[in-house]
Amino acid sequence: MVNKERIWELMEEVFDPEVPVLTIVDLGVVRDIEMVDDSWKITITPTYSGCPAMKRIEDDILEKLAENDVQNVSVDLVLSPAWTTDWLSENGKRKLKEYGIAPPVDEVDKSVLFAEPPTVPCPKCDSKHTKMVSQFGSTACKAHYQCQDCMEPFDYFKCLK
Repeated sequence: MVNKERIWELMEEVFDPEVPVLTIVDLGVVRDIEMVDDSWKITITPTYSGCPAMKRIEDDILEKLAENDVQNVSVDLVLSPAWTTDWLSENGKRKLKEYGIAPPVDEVDKSVLFAEPPTVPCPKCDSKHTKMVSQFGSTACKAHYQCQDCMEPFDYFKCLK
């Protein structure tokens, strides 16, 4: 029998196409799962309003549920409240670091327009002697940094509040 708990388990098997070590649950993209008029409604929120991965995520959700005989499903994309990095799970932050992407720090990145960028520890050697190379990395939600100790470049998952 399909229930809400089972669907949450299945969502843990749907991965972010841009950061494939994160599930959409790790990322905090799945906001709610509910039964509405004999249909399952999955509510998702993009990491930013122009995220090109959302159609792929929606298709992957529907495919995962269909593979597991979950019928009558709709995916509802909502923009409000806006996603923040506070929605990333602790497990997701750990996975980012292990993958080589620095997880968000508690400073708000918008300040880089007027002040120094945040101090971001290197995900490879944990040094805080790093510098921002570019405000935009491999995707708009990441910045590109370089460690000044081990000299490795790395992406930083921007902190959005």
